[in-house]
Amino acid sequence: MREIAYYEAKFEALNEIMAADPTVHLINGTFLSLSPHRHVYQELANKYRDRVMSPPISELGFCGLATGAAMAGLRPIVDISTGSFIFEGWPQVANEAANAFSMSGGQTRVPVVFHLFHGLRGGGAAQHSASPQAMLWNNPGLEIVLPSSPRDVKGLLKTAVASDNPTIFVDHVQLLDVKGDVPENDSPIPFGLAHVKRKGSDVTVIATSYMVQRCLQVAERLASERISAEVVDPRTLVPFDMATLMTSVEKTGRVVIVDETHQSCGVAAEIAARIVESGFDKLKAPLRRVSTLDVPVSYSPPLEDYIGPREDRIIEAIRAVLR
Repeated sequence: MREIAYYEAKFEALNEIMAADPTVHLINGTFLSLSPHRHVYQELANKYRDRVMSPPISELGFCGLATGAAMAGLRPIVDISTGSFIFEGWPQVANEAANAFSMSGGQTRVPVVFHLFHGLRGGGAAQHSASPQAMLWNNPGLEIVLPSSPRDVKGLLKTAVASDNPTIFVDHVQLLDVKGDVPENDSPIPFGLAHVKRKGSDVTVIATSYMVQRCLQVAERLASERISAEVVDPRTLVPFDMATLMTSVEKTGRVVIVDETHQSCGVAAEIAARIVESGFDKLKAPLRRVSTLDVPVSYSPPLEDYIGPREDRIIEAIRAVLR
């Protein structure tokens, strides 16, 4: 077992994947453009020079290129960079890649990975701070992955590239320097397998992506008050592991869902609806959601912080369901 940073685990996975499979290509060179670790990507690009391309900035063009290449037998990984930029390539991702298998009667596979950084990152403003995974979840045909730790990013990326389905790999810049244990001989992590990040008995806190780390900090803080919070990470939205979540809900009877998509029609809203449909009788109190408020993200850091799932909002939601 080694303790390494999230970005290190991510690039270990990319290196191992590309060494093992010559059909894997990287399109666009911004996997770490938002961090001080870009040199790690450059080393990878130099090593696999004939399989790394940096096209002109046209998301519609290179998402279409990757979708076609996947249909023809390659396994492209497309870095869209900032999550908001996927809107520029939306027709290729949502209307082509997602539909090809069904519309061809199962004859056409599209093994492409679309990688993006989502969420509040500090001064990104409205056009660089989107969390489009809820919108993509509303578009059948796409697998959706949200790692929250070094172990998860490495194992889930391996599974994503090996999948024959188009996959949205949702990253967060705030996770890049997070450290965690990764096994020496780690294996891919199957999709549709949630993970209990911290066991507890009083309340189930369901969180995704960077919010998992924030909720773990909140759980540690509340433990000093003898509040036992169980933190559960779905890890993938499609496929979705409802069984693990409901096992925790049945144990605690109280639920708080924390996610950076917007409040209306967001990831937390969908998870809440599924829990109520599946186990309303298991709840001892109304569940609570802590999401980004329904306004465009401000460039101002104080305003950005105000609308996001801050620690104090999470703590207040936990206290509310325990009252």
